[in-house]
Amino acid sequence: MSEHIEYEARTVRPYAVTGGRVRSARSDLPLEALVEALPDAVSRQGLPPERRSILQHAAHTYISVAELSALLHLPIGVVRILVSDMSDQQLVRVHTSQPVEVNTGESPALSLSVLESVLNGISAL
Repeated sequence: MSEHIEYEARTVRPYAVTGGRVRSARSDLPLEALVEALPDAVSRQGLPPERRSILQHAAHTYISVAELSALLHLPIGVVRILVSDMSDQQLVRVHTSQPVEVNTGESPALSLSVLESVLNGISAL
């Protein structure tokens, strides 16, 4: 019976940590995204234990979302939601290698012509 309760606690806990959410606005953070604690965030009071732990791990060095998941023993989806929320609250900064999407309404061909012009300008130097 004790094993059943322990298993149930483990399966319910991540759901409770995210307030029942399974996605956030940016919960698609890549596994390799690096998390950096912002200077005043570590001393912030009243944060839940999971968020405090993320801040402590990210306080002295950049740490990936995947590493945080392993260290906190939480599913990657939960950590993505927490990190996204913390980024929105300006507690952490997230560094990714993904390019920023800019929706200019231009066709891909026009964007390609702009890139070719830039390349030609650089070549002319």
